[in-house]
Amino acid sequence: MIIHLKKNEKLFINGAVIRLDHRGSIELLNDAQFLLSNHVLQAEDAKTPLRNLYFVVQTMIMDPQNSELTRCVFVSQAEQVRRTVRREGYHAVLDQVEKQVATADYYAALKTLRSNFKMDDEVMAGVCLNGAGPADIRGAHNEHHLGGNDGQRAEVGHGEGNAQLRHLSQAHA
Repeated sequence: MIIHLKKNEKLFINGAVIRLDHRGSIELLNDAQFLLSNHVLQAEDAKTPLRNLYFVVQTMIMDPQNSELTRCVFVSQAEQVRRTVRREGYHAVLDQVEKQVATADYYAALKTLRSNFKMDDEVMAGVCLNGAGPADIRGAHNEHHLGGNDGQRAEVGHGEGNAQLRHLSQAHA
């Protein structure tokens, strides 16, 4: 696989951060977990269920030494999302992403999550505009609050596990 990079663009490969001082290409000759800097989601942007899971999965690539901790956070958050979000197609996305993470195919998991951000936005818009309607959201628990009937912005998964992940990812930014 050949990866083309712009000047000063970062590439995360198996936990290492690579930056070219000029435009160029890198050819990966074997399997590697990688993430382009333009696909990195910042912690403050992980405010919907799928974006939050995306943030967790990207942390597995950026900090593979802590991937077991990160995998536990992912499993916990995926279970919470599964219990709280009821939308046609949403659980199928979770099923696919969980399988990809279980086989350590993190790049594919990120791609699946990214391609479903629009559905995530639609679910969250329903929460923000209409309150927690029975068609999309069940009662939220713990720190994974998905909003209520007060019109407040919904946020998911800002518990202790994500605080640790945000700290880890900021070290690589």
